[in-house]
Amino acid sequence: MTERRLAPPAPGVAALAALLVALGCSAVGGSGGAGDGREPPGTAGEDDSGGLDEPGGPGSGSDGAGPVTDPNADSDGDGFTPAGGDCNDADGNVNPGAIEVEVTEPDASGQIPAPADEDCDGAIDNVAPPCDDGLSLEDFDPANGARAIDLCAFASREDVRWGVLSARYVRGDGSPAARSPAVGLFDGFGPNVRVQGGARLLALSTGRARLPDHPDACWSESCSSYGAGAAPPGFPQDNPDCPPSDFINDDIGLEVVLRAPRNATGYEFLFKFYTYEYPEWVCEDFNDQFVALATPAPPGSYSGNLSFDGEGRPVSVNIAFFDVCDGCPLGSGELVGTGFSPRHDGGTRWLKTRAPVRGGEEISLRFILFDTGDDRFDSTALIDGFRWIATGGTVSLETAPAVEPR
Repeated sequence: MTERRLAPPAPGVAALAALLVALGCSAVGGSGGAGDGREPPGTAGEDDSGGLDEPGGPGSGSDGAGPVTDPNADSDGDGFTPAGGDCNDADGNVNPGAIEVEVTEPDASGQIPAPADEDCDGAIDNVAPPCDDGLSLEDFDPANGARAIDLCAFASREDVRWGVLSARYVRGDGSPAARSPAVGLFDGFGPNVRVQGGARLLALSTGRARLPDHPDACWSESCSSYGAGAAPPGFPQDNPDCPPSDFINDDIGLEVVLRAPRNATGYEFLFKFYTYEYPEWVCEDFNDQFVALATPAPPGSYSGNLSFDGEGRPVSVNIAFFDVCDGCPLGSGELVGTGFSPRHDGGTRWLKTRAPVRGGEEISLRFILFDTGDDRFDSTALIDGFRWIATGGTVSLETAPAVEPR
């Protein structure tokens, strides 16, 4: 920060300044002034925000900091003090536990907010680069599975940073999963399906997460890796039109425990589902399911599951977004070279799930795929493009087609 030196005020000005301080006012600094993309501070009785930024909005960075009277006081209530690294203790979205926000779109005022140093590391808009280049297809390190879906920041229980606290490959009930080709880190799924962030995506399969020319490829519609499993409580998710069996097989998942950035209000990820069950086995009790299970469960979820269509149907061959197949709206091009037949099998387009989170909250996400009722006619789920949402506003739980995927 550039140091600015001011001449000593005249006695009358000093007295007036002292009176203003005594009344809780300040003529210097502060955040959220007119023209910076946020509402100006309200007067007493209009709101209880104290003139601070709304949670999740872009911060004003260290340049917007007001005068510091007590380096050990947390004036903005974000859990950090100036002595603890808070470079703007008048803005709850700026602290060492925040994520850097690179804002490129105009706000409601039509202006692009000024760049800021939300994470107080001394640099502005230094958004972290991708972290999954160089990972191999067969890599079974769950930390690299997290990196493949673009979770790049790692943290510990002892520090104040946000990020991945732990990662595990698990069965449906959360028990450890043995190494198998049911997991793969791909640089593309066939010639027509690209990664959505970084250089790799994560594939989970109830058979083999391999393309036909890979070692350990299945070469058929059914290849069991794990056998009978146990589903999380409340699953398989009910579909009133096509009730599922209670039994699951070949269940495999990635479970990550995350600490959200202090300025985050939500998160999102992309996924894609393929299955051999189409078209012969639509609406049967053995239709495979993909589940994104969050703990704690956000409002509107199904026993914690975040991903389902507008009718509450889980991700399966019966979901409303099943539109990649011969004769489907998106055609069959995204099946070419995947092992799934462009003439006889099908899948979804890229879908995006969004969910709310509280800043600094610790959550568990378990991405699970399982056969239901039998161990035949395998399915594969692709997951990529995880991103924290820290640009302000309210985030509601929703799954919808991704807009302009790569």
